[in-house]
Amino acid sequence: MDFGEFRTYCLAKSGVTEDYPFDQTHAWLKVMGKLFAISNLDPFTFKGEVVQSFYSINLKCEPERAIQLREEYDFVTPGWHMNKKHWNTVITEHAPEKLLLELIDHSYDLVTSKLTKAQKLELKNLSQ
Repeated sequence: MDFGEFRTYCLAKSGVTEDYPFDQTHAWLKVMGKLFAISNLDPFTFKGEVVQSFYSINLKCEPERAIQLREEYDFVTPGWHMNKKHWNTVITEHAPEKLLLELIDHSYDLVTSKLTKAQKLELKNLSQ
């Protein structure tokens, strides 16, 4: 799954918006203003040197499942620059697309489950 496919999949979900709060190389995807995914568009560089040549996604995850995924897959690591208990980084070039879609859905569902009643109602109205 490349960034375009990831972006299209996420933006098709109800209430999702895309933001670039710090630069044009890190997309933040939010549902009802709440972050559920961050992705780099370009390889990470530091002082002109490529640090990370792969495309990755940070996704919210239920803590016990986050640990299980990290133990099971070497392409799932604790969330880079995120709360390691609640976020994973997934290196997409090694992740099967079916699993990646499942993890995106899980992150979206975790965030929407914590919305207020009013936000959930608004989200429901957006999806109709």
